[in-house]
Amino acid sequence: MGRFFRVVLLAMLVTAVTSTSAVAAKQSSKLEQVQNAYAAAIRWGDFENAWQAVDPAYREEHPMTDLELERYQQVQVSGYRDISAGVEPDETVFRTVELRVINKHTMAERTMRYRERWRWDPEAKRWWLVVGLPDLWAGE
Repeated sequence: MGRFFRVVLLAMLVTAVTSTSAVAAKQSSKLEQVQNAYAAAIRWGDFENAWQAVDPAYREEHPMTDLELERYQQVQVSGYRDISAGVEPDETVFRTVELRVINKHTMAERTMRYRERWRWDPEAKRWWLVVGLPDLWAGE
């Protein structure tokens, strides 16, 4: 009977690990999808769509004004490159990106870094950006 118990226990353990791995793989896939869509929106200057990737709690605390949205229309993102990524102790995922930004009025291009932070929402079963859109005017 001991051998049977060990086999059943091992089968349950393998199932649990496989199930956990499947969930992690699904979350990872969803993260990649949302990050790709977000990066594309930023690259194409679709900041209204990019804003939809921002955590609803952040959007409620920091609503984007028409003036802020208009400022984003004054720049063109000419490059968006991943620099590094990882997981923080609170299980949020970070990604550091390099942005190349052109001021449409002066045609001056500059490079800046931006650190995204993403959190998994188990209820919505999706990832949210918790830091808001990049401040494309930092350091000007």
